[in-house]
Amino acid sequence: MNEVRKPRIRIVYCTQCQWLLRAAWMAQELLSTFGADLDEVALAPATGGTFRIEYDGDLLWERQRDGGFPAAKHLKQLVRDRLDPQRDLGHVDR
Repeated sequence: MNEVRKPRIRIVYCTQCQWLLRAAWMAQELLSTFGADLDEVALAPATGGTFRIEYDGDLLWERQRDGGFPAAKHLKQLVRDRLDPQRDLGHVDR
């Protein structure tokens, strides 16, 4: 039986900057929207002002490169565009 592999999201956050709650909130938003379609959403502590979000190892968002933190709406759209581009996110897409 061929099992379809589900993607993994990794949120790397700076512990020195106290960004755990922000990272956890973003993880909760993604799990609430895509929970059945994701293998996992992992939180990975780091230092030095790091905040990045990876989708199967590919950089989806990086705080310094992309100018701060993504809005939940935008993050969900980025994940949707990789996971299932045809998927309607309801009010998030409006």
